[in-house]
This record gives sequence, C-alpha cells and structure tokens, in this order.
Amino acid sequence: MQNCDITRVVETAPGNTCGFVSDFSNETTLEGGNGYRAKSPHEDISSDSFLIHSGPPAVYQLRAKKQKFGTLTKITVGEKNFNKINKTILLVGETGGGKSTLINTLINYTMGVKWEDKVWFQIVEEEKKSQSESQTSDVIVYEIFGFEDKTLHYSLTIIDTPGFGDTKGTEYDDIISEQLLDLFRSEDGIYELNAVCLVMKATDNRLSYRQRQIFDSIISLFGRNLEKNIVALVTHSDGLPPENALNALKAANIKCSRNEKNEPVHFLFDNQQSKERREVYEEPLKKSWDLTKKQMGDFLAFLISCGPESLMKTKQVLKKRIKLKACIQNLQERIILTELKQREIRQIQEALKENEESMKNNEKFTVGVDEVYKEKENIKGGMWGVFYEGALCCKVCEETCHYPGCTMSWYPSYCEVMKDGHCTVCANKCPASKHVKEKWRYVTKTKRTNKNEGQKKLNLLENLEKEMNKLTAEKSQFLNESYQHVVSLEQISLNVDSASTIAHIKFLIEKMKEEGDNEKVQELEEMSRAKTPEQH
Repeated sequence: MQNCDITRVVETAPGNTCGFVSDFSNETTLEGGNGYRAKSPHEDISSDSFLIHSGPPAVYQLRAKKQKFGTLTKITVGEKNFNKINKTILLVGETGGGKSTLINTLINYTMGVKWEDKVWFQIVEEEKKSQSESQTSDVIVYEIFGFEDKTLHYSLTIIDTPGFGDTKGTEYDDIISEQLLDLFRSEDGIYELNAVCLVMKATDNRLSYRQRQIFDSIISLFGRNLEKNIVALVTHSDGLPPENALNALKAANIKCSRNEKNEPVHFLFDNQQSKERREVYEEPLKKSWDLTKKQMGDFLAFLISCGPESLMKTKQVLKKRIKLKACIQNLQERIILTELKQREIRQIQEALKENEESMKNNEKFTVGVDEVYKEKENIKGGMWGVFYEGALCCKVCEETCHYPGCTMSWYPSYCEVMKDGHCTVCANKCPASKHVKEKWRYVTKTKRTNKNEGQKKLNLLENLEKEMNKLTAEKSQFLNESYQHVVSLEQISLNVDSASTIAHIKFLIEKMKEEGDNEKVQELEEMSRAKTPEQH
C-alpha cells in the first residue's frame, strides 16, 4: 500500500472554532481495522479552515491573515519562504466577470487539489459577498505561501483591482493610480509583474462601456515594456474557441500579447469547481474541471516563459500622471483666481467711474468689491500605517500643489511633484523647504469689502492690473507644462486611453483654443481621436 500519514479520526477537526465535523471522502481504512485511517491529502489545511458546504465537494474557507494599510488590503495564507521565487499577476475586470472564482482556482491549483479529493478551498467568499462588498474600491493583494511544494515550485502574489460599476471614469483612474503607486513603491511592495490578466466572460461579444473603461484605466498605467505580459483569462467557458471575447478585444483595440495566429493570448476557465456534484451533472462537471486544470497549467507555464517585467517604467508613468493631474488642477485653480480678479478689477473700475467727481475734489468715497483672498481649509488626513495622507502646499505662493492623492511621502521633498528639490507645480517653482504637508489646503475665496478710500484707489487698480498680467502669463506657462506632460505620457505609457487622461486632454484643447495655439490644439486632437470609450 502507498505510504501515507496516519491520524486518529476525531469528531471535530482540530483548530476548528466553528465546531463543524470534518468530512474527508477520500480516506482509506488501514488493514486490521484498528481505528486509524489514512489522512486526506488536504486534511492539515481543511482542519484549520471553516466548512462552508459539506458537498461534495466540501467547500472550506481558508483561514487567512488580513492586514489593512492605507488604501490597500493584504490577505496572506501560509508563511513566506524567502528561498522560493515568487510570481506576481494582476487581475483586471468588472464585478461579476469571474475574478473571485479565478483567484480561488489559482489557490486550489497551487495546493494540488484534485477532482477525486472532493474538496474545494476558497480565500474569496464568493457566495457571501454582498453587492456593496463586491464594489469595494480597495486594491487587494493575495499572498499565497506555503503550498508551493504541492504543485508549484514558487509562491503566488495576486493583485485584484476593483471592478465596481458606478464610479465615474476619472474617479476610478485616480483611485487605481494612487493605490497601485502606493503598492509599487512601498518597502514591502511589488517591483515586477509576470502578467496583467484581463478577465472577461466567453459570452462577451463586445466590451461594455464599463469594461472598456476599466481595461483602459489599468493598461494606461503601465509602461510599453509590459504589452507582451498582458493576456486574457476567459471565464464561464465551455471549452470551445472564445470567438466572441476575442472579437471584442480586437474591436476595442486592446493592447496585449499575441499568439502565432495574431490572436490575443488567452486561457479558458469554467466557473463550476465548487458546484455540488449531483450524479446527473457529474460527467459535465468533471469535463469542466479537466479543462480548467489544463488551462491553468498552460497559464502558469506562460508566467515562466514570458518572465517578469520590471515596474520601473510603470512607476514613471504613474508619477507622470500624478504630475499631469496636479498641474491641471493648479491650472484650473489659476483660471478661477484670474476670473475672480477680473471681476474685482471691473468692480473697482465701475466705482471709479461713478465717483469721478469725488476724485476730482479729492473726496473720500465708498467702494464695494468682492475681494479675493486665500484661506487654509482643514481636510481629512493623518497617519495610516506607513502612509501619511495630507495636502502638499507652498507657503510662499499660497498654493495647494498636490491634493488629493498625496499619501506615501512623509516629507515635501519626497512628493511626486518634486523634481531636483523643487516643486514642478507652484507658480515660482519653489524649493521643497518652502512647502509643508499638513491636514489643510489653500482655497480661493471672496469676501464683500466696503472701503472708504480716495485717490489711493488708482494705485490699487494699477496693482490689480499688474497682478492680472502676472496670472495670465502663469496660465500660459501652466498650459504649456500640462501639454508637455501629456506628450511625455504618450511616449512612455502603453496608451493614454484612460478616462482621466482623456478628460485632461479635452480640457487642454479647450484652453489652447482660447490661447489661439492651433498647432498644439491639432496635436492634442489627434492624440485624443478614437480614444474615447463611448466611440467603441
């Protein structure tokens, strides 16, 4: 008889706080019937897990360690072995596309679970997940350690990006950009990727607006070096060629790895592994199991063949997008400030005109104006583990240089908008030492002021006009800097099709037209043409 571990059968599995009775269907009674029986291949794991369904297959919830730090959630199973290599994949797809089942499938394959074991383990609670929970905005990192000797010679890290549906495109982009940048640059973060996986159903004959938005948002975060590592994971498959899904990717012009037939590299999976094996359905379920097992093996072989790609260029793309967003926000604030100053000047001009006679007689008169000023406004922020959320502000220019999204840097000099020790956003490009990172930001406000003044109003008008000229020049400067950020982003990123970048480009086109810079307008229009998801 084959050698195996021996364990005494007990009523309740050790370590089981829920009080369930273990049901190991693949146990074999030893010769002599002495009260011992062969240990199930996964009894050590199931005995430390929670029984969800008795099956077959018996479905167990793995006992995992959950850690929340900043905007990220990390879920770990097993103990890390630093002598083992690690493979990292990132999953992209909308809610309901089958990402949760794929994550559980990866774990079961890693653990060496076989059909005849009649067990299934899950780390994602698929059945109990509510709609609100499934639409979480967190990036979740699953670290799978301790099972690599079962099937694989390496551990797995799975990055699950949110696939919620109601969030606007630009909001989704900002959330994803900030969280992934935090993950990629944190001390124990991710430095390379083996694959970016686009998860979609076999029945998808076109990408929905939401799918296109999510795919574009994620792909636009990466450098050009990652295109060959982007693959499609097709769920709910019956094993036949996924023509609908492949045509949908082709029609949307999604950049990804291609096979010898110039098709997107893809792998097929069903979503039936945890389904109860009633006798009438056992044969098709076994066929589905075998399909998924083979395709999972092919996918993991792909991870080895293509090798990991450094995220150095991706971090450059993420930082460039942050600088673009900060520059656009500052430009928008400057436009608002300019318009308010213009109104203040008009009010003073009208008052001077109405009081010409008083001015001639050197008499005092009252001028009512909406005076523009800057005020510090409290914001939500503070320490979140290794993260420090706040606003980066220049005390010289009285400007908010980076907010929201300034979470990782504890000190102004480490913020993404800094370059060579100076700010790339504030008007005077002040050194980092003139900046602070606090739980407040500068906001532009107006207050109604009545002043009894005379001839000095002429000097005030001259000063205001000088300030207006300065603001107009700074507006042109920021327009040009924003344009340069977009051009640079186009050169280093896989694409600029994300909703936020498209919104920035459209804003710049509108303002460049006002400036009469037709050459740059034409280039921006060409860059944005055929990139808007609605057109697909």
